[in-house]
Amino acid sequence: MTTLIDMFSYSFMQRALLAGCLIGVLCAVLGVFLVLRRLSLIGDGLAHITFGSVALALFAGLQGAAMLLVSLPVVVLASLGILKLAHKARLGGDAAIGIVSSLGIALGVMLAVLGRGYGVDLFSYLFGSILAISRTELLVAAALFVTVLTLLWLYYHDLVALSFNEELASVGGIKSRFLNGLLAVLTALTVVLAMKLVGVMLISALLILPASAALQVARGFRMTVLLAVVSALASVVGGIILSFMLNLPSGATIILLAFGLFALAFLYRKVPRSSTSEW
Repeated sequence: MTTLIDMFSYSFMQRALLAGCLIGVLCAVLGVFLVLRRLSLIGDGLAHITFGSVALALFAGLQGAAMLLVSLPVVVLASLGILKLAHKARLGGDAAIGIVSSLGIALGVMLAVLGRGYGVDLFSYLFGSILAISRTELLVAAALFVTVLTLLWLYYHDLVALSFNEELASVGGIKSRFLNGLLAVLTALTVVLAMKLVGVMLISALLILPASAALQVARGFRMTVLLAVVSALASVVGGIILSFMLNLPSGATIILLAFGLFALAFLYRKVPRSSTSEW
């Protein structure tokens, strides 16, 4: 039976764990802002667009890291399109997300039918294949990890103010439209990176669950971000190890662990309240 020491000796496992940790941290940090802004659905909408971009890349004969050359610009433009559509067409954010995401799904399905023969490749991107991540994809993930966290650090205080009260932040001189666009673009970059980790069908869960778990028990914004990161890392590392040891799908295992941590945090929040209410 393969031991943990043997498992960590494999280069593909090392790449999977490192890439998973980078993506998990990004999803956790961005997820806190998205959940507080009630923009959680944007992750799901961009995941649908990612499905269409993957189908387009496969239709063009691209594989591996080359696929990012198609997916990254397409999903980034879609994220900006959602904001523009919501503003210009006088639609709510959920309606704009629904329109753009349905377009992505329709495009993906159409290309999947026209480009027969890559169904297996498309399936791996739908549900994740973190153990098959390449060295080039790991380097791209590391570069985008540094870029996203740097931008979040530069605009941290403005994003925090915007998360709690957008109108008050705008009155105070904060450029809300620019920051909304920045948050959408950073989410788009993270969603594209996460498609190899958990698959496009489960990306939104990785954005929502760690942040939601942290919000159950944390006091203060920084503590919420820290606990979200811890939850995401525990889910990703535990999910990758369990999927390898038990021959389970890595994406689904990661999300189930993340949900388990959310359930524990929810119960932890409920138990003290029910006991103190008796006094």
